[in-house]
Amino acid sequence: MAQVKTDAEIEKISKACLLAADILAELKGHVKVGITTLELEEIADRLFRKKGAIPAFKGYRGYRFATCLSINEEVVHGLPGKRTLKDGDIIGVDVGAIVDGYYGDNAETFPVGKISAEAKRLISATRNALNKAMAEARDGNHLGDVSFAVESEAKKQGFSVVKDLYGHGVGTTLHEDPLIPNFGKKGTGIVLKAGMTLAIEPMLNVGASEIRTLEDGWTIVTADGSLSAHFEHTILVTKGAPKILTRRD
Repeated sequence: MAQVKTDAEIEKISKACLLAADILAELKGHVKVGITTLELEEIADRLFRKKGAIPAFKGYRGYRFATCLSINEEVVHGLPGKRTLKDGDIIGVDVGAIVDGYYGDNAETFPVGKISAEAKRLISATRNALNKAMAEARDGNHLGDVSFAVESEAKKQGFSVVKDLYGHGVGTTLHEDPLIPNFGKKGTGIVLKAGMTLAIEPMLNVGASEIRTLEDGWTIVTADGSLSAHFEHTILVTKGAPKILTRRD
């Protein structure tokens, strides 16, 4: 069951979210042609130590890194390594943090150098899908309203949504109920309540929605090799517009 958080819990989740957001923002400044994904990971690791927080991903189900860095056809869970960013790439950067036992989670897809018009459209559509989904995440609405908003925006822009991966609740664990699909019907699913904390994360593909996992056991790519983009915010459901916890006002 989805959990309604207390004010004290929301305060702790908010701290974790802002820290995760700060690290993501700092990493954005280092995304450039010639840097390796391992170098980005090392920068993130230093930032976590400097800020006195715990990387949410490191050690999670055996994952070894503080970040997930997913390039081009990689949807999510890309492993940092020797791969060098090239002009025209896009990279999804996913960062989660733990503060006082509570989690925050966010992600964004960044351009590397000069990218194609199609890649620009994909990034824009994925960002817009997140914004429209978040607008539906309010007290009294259904979870399906959020999911429908993502899929509708994707279809409108000519892209597909990944149907085998989900957003999720956030709290004392990285992944809590409810699972949040990026497709669905209005008026279906659980009724959202003020005090729920949700990580909404659209994943849009240029090609088909199907995905597969590489031999490393982590990196998920589009089955047809097409570009994919990923955006994520952790939000607080309220009586009105949701509060985006992973964004500073």
